[in-house]
Amino acid sequence: MQEHPFKPIIFKSSKTLILGSFPSLKSFENSFYYSHPKNQFWKILSQISGYPINNKDQKIWLLKELNLSLWDIVKSCNRENSSDANLKDIIPNDIEALLKEYPNIKQIAFTSRFAQSVFKKHFSNLDIKTIYLPSPSPAYAAMSFEDKCKIYKEKLL
Repeated sequence: MQEHPFKPIIFKSSKTLILGSFPSLKSFENSFYYSHPKNQFWKILSQISGYPINNKDQKIWLLKELNLSLWDIVKSCNRENSSDANLKDIIPNDIEALLKEYPNIKQIAFTSRFAQSVFKKHFSNLDIKTIYLPSPSPAYAAMSFEDKCKIYKEKLL
């Protein structure tokens, strides 16, 4: 069983909670969210905000600046690789407790259909707006970078 290695990146001013599924093997290795070099998450946020981000501190600053927070839906699981399809024996993070602690959060944005489905399975009782963002994963190539940026900007800024 693998445990989620990071705490949420969240601020009292956060209005949107972005939920991914579970850190990739590369993110585990680099000790930070969306650390695979081909993952477009940080590149998208930089593009839509106009702010350059080259290190962890700049990434955290940008999240705060945009009133965003970041976490994953899965607290622990078994897996063989980084694919969401291989996540088994899932135990979710306590999203409800986080939302109580941070009442300014008004919406949850999912960066994968998997994260969205785990949320619906375990937290359908929560009365909060949810939105879907196209996956920033290098495995999701059905949409162009430009189209992903447009959707992220419309839904997050």
